[in-house]
Amino acid sequence: MTEMFDFVVVGGGPSGATAANDLALAGHKVMLLDRMGRIKPCGGAVPPRLLKDFDVPIEQLCTTANSARMISPAGREVDMPVGEGGWVGMVDRDVFDEWLRARAAKNGADRRDGTFEGLEREPDGTAVVTYRPKGASRGSEPVRVMTKMLIGCDGCNSAVARAALPDEKLPFVAAYHEVVDSPPEGFKGFAGDRCDVFYQGKHSPDFYAWVFPHGSKTSIGTGSAVQGFELRKAVGKLREELGMTEETCKTVRVEGAPIPLRPRKKWDNGKDVVVAGDAAGCVAPASGEGIFYAMTAGREAAKAAAEALASGDPTKLGLARKRFLKAHGTVFRVLGIMQWWWYRSDTMREKFVKLCMDKDIQQLTWEAYMNKELARKKPLAHLKIFLKDSVQLITGILSGGGVREGDSAGKRAQV
Repeated sequence: MTEMFDFVVVGGGPSGATAANDLALAGHKVMLLDRMGRIKPCGGAVPPRLLKDFDVPIEQLCTTANSARMISPAGREVDMPVGEGGWVGMVDRDVFDEWLRARAAKNGADRRDGTFEGLEREPDGTAVVTYRPKGASRGSEPVRVMTKMLIGCDGCNSAVARAALPDEKLPFVAAYHEVVDSPPEGFKGFAGDRCDVFYQGKHSPDFYAWVFPHGSKTSIGTGSAVQGFELRKAVGKLREELGMTEETCKTVRVEGAPIPLRPRKKWDNGKDVVVAGDAAGCVAPASGEGIFYAMTAGREAAKAAAEALASGDPTKLGLARKRFLKAHGTVFRVLGIMQWWWYRSDTMREKFVKLCMDKDIQQLTWEAYMNKELARKKPLAHLKIFLKDSVQLITGILSGGGVREGDSAGKRAQV
């Protein structure tokens, strides 16, 4: 007899593990299906609010950073200290994601290692998830489980979304990073408590490159949507420039994956399927921040699916997207405009980094990051920033800064 679950969650990253944990804690019968061993390329930055909202112990942080350094195309370095009492938490996704999955299992989720293969239907319309367990022999029949609700948290190229939702091609950035052994403190300017962000076309023509400390390890990566841009080669050149070559900083592992650039227009099928995390496009434009938003979306998807199941009203699945965008949609729109305008050429990136020298901009940026909402304090500071942005906008147009580098932006980069 085919096993029946209240919820099947596909994907055990921060979004899926959060959804499974919330539903298990609520007493539901939950299966968490994940293909173990896959680690997303990620700088690993998380705000203090994440620890509070999702009951994550501070021990899960491999280190904290108290400043960011922005590096312009001309080599201008602008340091942005977080400020008194503030910090950016850093997690190693290899460790953090596994802790989230283990917590969900400890709280009652049935954790299974396997690959989602498809969505079928019983004669009465009940959803049937088929998956292939890890280690299953070639040609063997997939495992079939029935579920009242299916939550897809299986990444930007979501198989669940392809199986159940209207076809939608999400724009994305291809990301790649190399996790290396950290150099000694002070090595050629390296600081274990500072995140370095490179706004330089040679390292990314339309996004940015990064060096983020993870305690004993460091993430060095980049992202781009430009066709033909070689991410692996760009990271190699960055490591050479910084003196963090294989001889100095041994490579621990490498990872690559697509990162969506905007939320999906439709997160659910109006019946029994909803997606969250990267599968729903929950990554902040410009910054590429995804962990907090993935966990938030996973929680909203779990909540909406539980409400739909309890009430018998499948339209409640739509509340996941509605609630998420009500809380974070404005931030996403502002960051999207920012990425479109400032990341389009080295001319504009130079102006952007110069703008980051402004102390009001620094303060409001960190307040927005820490609280995950646009800062509404200091109206005079907002006016000042608006006037500065207006000047930059006009001068950018007059100087031709509105022309994007390369003639194939938006197409796929190469790892």
